Amino acid sequence: MHREYHKWFSPNLNRDMELLIFGHAGARVLVFPTRRGRFFDYEGFGLVEALSGSIDNGLLQLFCVDSVDSESVYNRHIHPQDRIQRHIQYEQYILNEVLPLSRLKNPQPFMIAHGCSLGAYHAVNIALRHPEHFGKIVALSGRYDLSMPVAEFRSLFDDYYNDDVYFHTPTHFVPNLIDEQILKELRRMEITIAIGAEDPFLGSNIALSEALTAKQIPHELYVWDGRAHQACYWQRMVQLYL
Repeated sequence: MHREYHKWFSPNLNRDMELLIFGHAGARVLVFPTRRGRFFDYEGFGLVEALSGSIDNGLLQLFCVDSVDSESVYNRHIHPQDRIQRHIQYEQYILNEVLPLSRLKNPQPFMIAHGCSLGAYHAVNIALRHPEHFGKIVALSGRYDLSMPVAEFRSLFDDYYNDDVYFHTPTHFVPNLIDEQILKELRRMEITIAIGAEDPFLGSNIALSEALTAKQIPHELYVWDGRAHQACYWQRMVQLYL
């Protein structure tokens, strides 16, 4: 399997960023890591191996990016406004640095946004906000409202709320979408969401599904038995959905 490591100084984040590329051809897959995860975790969790057939056969090429969650939404040492601003800088890094690299490496126009856990949030958020870049979303075990506490999981903005939080919360901005061109772009995408029946964020997934349905955006929501929030489940999910 072709495996490529990249590292460069990101002007959007003002720091070095790393990523891994797996595969040589096929649909480009932008892979976000789990909560506070690293660019090598997808491989470490056995998910690259689970997709090895599709990667080796030139059907998928993975671009596994790093996260800055510990500097943004999970950084309790800075004000919530600064957390969402750091998240926005991260989105600019993805749009203006990672996506151009992916196109340079692979001219295939079809791109998939994908992630597990908080990576699912990143995938859904960026693809729904910028559908012109993506043809498919595969989001596993995600949380789509970071502003609300759920079970033992706190609000990541400590009750702070502004327009930036709103526009980066899929369950908030999707219900209010009215631009027909944006809705047309969203309706052409393949969207798959999977979550465990006992996962605390099941309600968040249902809310996202209901919002998509209300806007006539086709998608599939799969609810697995148990919590299904572990690598052993994700290995099976990616084989089915990616």
